[in-house]
Amino acid sequence: QVQLVESGGGLVQPGGSLRLSCKASGTIISINSMGWYRQAPEKQRDLVAVLTSGDRTNYADSVSGRFIITRSNDRRTVYLQMNSLKPEDTAVYYCKANLYSGYGTVRDYWGQGTQVTVSS
Repeated sequence: QVQLVESGGGLVQPGGSLRLSCKASGTIISINSMGWYRQAPEKQRDLVAVLTSGDRTNYADSVSGRFIITRSNDRRTVYLQMNSLKPEDTAVYYCKANLYSGYGTVRDYWGQGTQVTVSS
């Protein structure tokens, strides 16, 4: 069974930095993409950044130039380095992986979410 476990959230002052991690475990045959989404209170869940198996990255306009997505050599962990954080970055951050576990078809898996709060 595939699991995604996030870590690294917390409280930070405006202008500060945080690094989120998401590790995928379980039976995984191939990973098409891993990325980060966020959801603020009473808002929809939006894409923050995604990294594909072909090493392509895509960032939301609101974080481009401030956030960087990378992954581990074994491709099972994805990181989100968040710099120059703003209060509007406050949200629950979710990790998502699109992968094939060997059962059924390719599908999306989600982590449980980690809270990021930017406040003075």
